Amino acid sequence: MKSLSPNLSLLRQPNLCQSMLDRGFTTVRDCGGATLALKESIEQDIIRGPRLFIAGHALSQTGGHGDSRHKHDSNECCGGYVGSIGRIVDGVPDCLKYTREEIRQGSDFIKIMGGGGVASPTDQIQHLQFSNEEIRAIVTVAENVGTYVTSHAYTPQAIQQAIRQGVKGIEHGNLLDEPTAVIMKENNVFLTPTLVTYATMDSAEFRDFLPSASAKKNREVLYKGLDALSLATKIGVDICFGTDLLGPLHCAQSKEFTIRSGVQTPLEILKSATVTPARMLRQEGFLGQVAPGFAADLLILNANPLEDITVFDRPDRHLLVTIKDGRVVASRWKQLTVETILLPQIE
Repeated sequence: MKSLSPNLSLLRQPNLCQSMLDRGFTTVRDCGGATLALKESIEQDIIRGPRLFIAGHALSQTGGHGDSRHKHDSNECCGGYVGSIGRIVDGVPDCLKYTREEIRQGSDFIKIMGGGGVASPTDQIQHLQFSNEEIRAIVTVAENVGTYVTSHAYTPQAIQQAIRQGVKGIEHGNLLDEPTAVIMKENNVFLTPTLVTYATMDSAEFRDFLPSASAKKNREVLYKGLDALSLATKIGVDICFGTDLLGPLHCAQSKEFTIRSGVQTPLEILKSATVTPARMLRQEGFLGQVAPGFAADLLILNANPLEDITVFDRPDRHLLVTIKDGRVVASRWKQLTVETILLPQIE
């Protein structure tokens, strides 16, 4: 959560990472907040968790979706100001400099806030954020080092603006229309719907998670998300699996499978969680398939997800073992036990 102190967040991360493995997620793309320290700790077996691809801090304009200051806060922030999830940048020079800073600090790709958001206090869903020149500057820096930019965007206007400047991913996209879906398809732009976050925040258990203004915005996009997913599927847009769950909401991660099953086939949903995001991550030769030369990431289930994709929503009943890089990292099956993390040997 944005309100957690860095120390409290740090202490919770090992448990959260293990719980993702328990649900069968061996690779995760984080679009704002996960640190290089966390990624390296997992790579070095200091803690156990999914393989991470991180955006570092999402880039936001002043007053944009990454600016957490409320309207009565008159304190101005300096260029490049960093919050828990976002970094505030204004103007082309800031966009160039701080995109480079994010890459220097270990970001695998760049995330921008290209439109208004639900949780931010001072913008509206329909707002465009960043100028064409600012987005193009960010994309140029990313392309110069062989990576890409993805954009938080709900509306056709925000999505089209991002695509015209070279952005290759759209996060959410709940208000997508057919002409925009066609443009995404023509430009090989990936869509990552995150339907479960809106459904979870509108549930009785978490209805007080958002302030009233944000809860109203959440309902605006909640009921449009399935229509957008259905449309993107029909047009043939590349669709990835995503959730966008914050803080205590992360326990609902697997429910995205059930929500999508209302408009997509099990095979379409399974591809969105395997081969398609592998292409978005530019890891199609290493992730997303069971084949020679690929990471040995495997799940052992007692049910066939191609017959019922919602079995992933009930990992305690159907997911027996999670294997990452050929090692058992989560198990509910007595015939395979979790491998112990070995401490470095002292000479």
